[in-house]
Amino acid sequence: MDIGIGGMTCASCVGRVEKAIRKVEGVTDVSVNLATERARVAFTDPRPSTQGVVDAIARAGYEPAVAEFDLRVQGMTCASCVGRVEKALKRVPGVSDAAVNLATERAHVTGHGIDAASLVAAIERTGFQAAPVTRDEAATGAPDEAQVRSRRELRHVLIGAALSLPLVAGMIGDLAGYPMMPPGWVQFLLATPVQFWLGWRFYKAAYKAVRAGTGNMDLLVAIGTTAAWGLSVYMLLTAHQAHGMPHLYFEGSAVLITFVLLGKLLETRAKGQTAAAIRALMDLRPDTARVRRNGTEVEVPVDQVKHGDVVVVRPGERIPVDGRVVEGTGSVDESMLTGEPLPVEKAADAKVTGGSINVDGLLAVETTAVGSETMLSKIVRMVEGAQASKAPIQRTVDRVSAVFVPIVLIIAAVTFAAWWSVSGDAETAIITAVSVLVIACPCALGLATPTSIMVGTGAAARHGILIKDAEALERAHAVTAVAFDKTGTLTEGKPRVTDIIPAEGLDRAALLRLSASLQQGSEHPLARAVRELAEAEGIAPAALTDFKALAGRGVSGSVEGRSVQLGTRRLMAESGLEDDVLGAKAAELEASGRTVSWLAEIAPERRVLALVAFGDTVKQAAREAVRALHEKGIEAVMVTGDSKGAAEAVARDLGIDRVFAEVLPGDKADVVATLKHEGKVVAMVGDGINDAPALAAADIGIAMGTGTDVAMATAGVTLMRGDPVLVGGAIDVSRRTYAKIRQGLFWAFIYNLVGIPLAAMGFLSPVLAGAAMALSSVSVVLNALTLRGWKPRGT
Repeated sequence: MDIGIGGMTCASCVGRVEKAIRKVEGVTDVSVNLATERARVAFTDPRPSTQGVVDAIARAGYEPAVAEFDLRVQGMTCASCVGRVEKALKRVPGVSDAAVNLATERAHVTGHGIDAASLVAAIERTGFQAAPVTRDEAATGAPDEAQVRSRRELRHVLIGAALSLPLVAGMIGDLAGYPMMPPGWVQFLLATPVQFWLGWRFYKAAYKAVRAGTGNMDLLVAIGTTAAWGLSVYMLLTAHQAHGMPHLYFEGSAVLITFVLLGKLLETRAKGQTAAAIRALMDLRPDTARVRRNGTEVEVPVDQVKHGDVVVVRPGERIPVDGRVVEGTGSVDESMLTGEPLPVEKAADAKVTGGSINVDGLLAVETTAVGSETMLSKIVRMVEGAQASKAPIQRTVDRVSAVFVPIVLIIAAVTFAAWWSVSGDAETAIITAVSVLVIACPCALGLATPTSIMVGTGAAARHGILIKDAEALERAHAVTAVAFDKTGTLTEGKPRVTDIIPAEGLDRAALLRLSASLQQGSEHPLARAVRELAEAEGIAPAALTDFKALAGRGVSGSVEGRSVQLGTRRLMAESGLEDDVLGAKAAELEASGRTVSWLAEIAPERRVLALVAFGDTVKQAAREAVRALHEKGIEAVMVTGDSKGAAEAVARDLGIDRVFAEVLPGDKADVVATLKHEGKVVAMVGDGINDAPALAAADIGIAMGTGTDVAMATAGVTLMRGDPVLVGGAIDVSRRTYAKIRQGLFWAFIYNLVGIPLAAMGFLSPVLAGAAMALSSVSVVLNALTLRGWKPRGT
């Protein structure tokens, strides 16, 4: 076993880890390498439990590294196959979780001390082919691979149809009273290649399933068609010419296999369409970039661009890297990344994202991110992860699928015995049992959830809504309350100073200089607003010392020998300072929606010096966002550190139901907990580092992509543009996707609950049963594909 270890800094750490691991039962040897931060552990048991080693490392105060692998799995045909692969992977020592997706044909495995080779070997022992894939590979395999598979399926369907057509024509003629069925030996020659050449895949997969001690769809098809073909051969060989040729069932086996192959063809093509969003994203990045080197422009592969390189982008070209504009101006179309339909103007120092299109102007862009660090790569990984993940509801379906095939085999056996005992006709008993076998379809159960998730997350990504995983998608549909951070979420997050009100007898310009001096140490939006006003009025700040940021309350520091503070009314109360006149003014400003900061001197004198009022523009889309939530029956809540008066003024303007004001950054998570305690399913919307705990505490965190990477990493949903209307869009796409999941599962279950009894009672022939089975899978996938046209409201 080879396991990564985080947190080691010296040789003594190595000794502590080795000592801790040696105490684990079954460990015979351990070697820890500080340079590689890995431990190699030998066990007496050939199939050791690695959890003891993991726990020992954690108890020693270090972090056992979690390994993640994505594997391509070929040969799966139904939900039973999924369960088989997952069970095999979870038996590998060190694996903590394994999720297999039938639609993407991928397995995502996490654990400690695992490697790709052992995972691939475990899958191949179950009868499937497997290979590791890179994180940047498209979620459903290379398009060429899908095209090759689709062409092969089409060829097999056409051959099967050509061989089955004379049998179908004869069957229709017989039903219409015009005998057209070819002689028995001709039927045999037409059906046998279909049964054992085109149908060989079913025998192969069925054998592997039986060898693994389980069953799948292929086993049902193989048994059913072989029974129909074998019965026909027996009847052909034992027929007495004097009594005429009996009815044979070669058309049943041949047409059944052709129908199943047709279903596979349609399913393959439909599943290929579900990956369209990922492929579209992958195609956004150009293959080459024009880089300035040694005074000239050189075209190089985009993989060779480095941090700090200046890339030249001409009008009409895609921007190949993330960076900032250092020369030129122009408009950039970011619609494929953010869903924003209108181009965005870019000038010097503006950020640009790789994959967007330079509409006009010549831009020189300094590279800030390349390869897997770019926003486009992060988006692809997030969408890829969501499509490959497994929703909680699917795990219940998988448990049902695990026992599905054995139950169907039992029902078929009981059907055969019942018909034979009642009618004494073995032929009828066999054909009825065959109908039971072929109509049962675990494929639809396995495809209902993953295809809906793939299409839903892909459609959302096209409109700038990134959903981290299937669990987030499933939770979002049940949201009953949305808590918004105010600044940067409902407002533009670019406040400006609207008023400076000095205490009696004090000079406004001197107080602005003092405020700007104090705010030199802060990057808060209010601090930038003060500095910008001072710069606009030509006021230079003084030197600042002893600066301190007071979380959620303000800042303090020393300016020209004076100890001063600038912050909230709460900060003034903590310092024991008040001014009734300025207090009345502050109340008036807050009632009009202004955010008010208090400037005070602590030493050598203790007094309130001035009020600094700020105004922030409410986003135009904020009212529409709140209205859209109300139409869905969802409560809108504001959580802000602003004063109660300022917060309530904004809330009244937007139509927000409830306000939590004067909330410290660390207490936002407590507000979320309060809402959850009231029985609400809470979504938290924010964009800053201080929102991360609340985003994590909420049932579903929604981060504005215009905010910080920390917020995006914590949230389950990321909105690629700062448009609050997309909050309602995220909930809407979740509800629609979940509805498609429920519809698919409902029809898959109903189909089997109705179809199997009808087949057992003799109301369905094998041919009709086969057509119904193929149709069930295709209909589930096609129903999910209707999500492709989804658009958020207002687009």
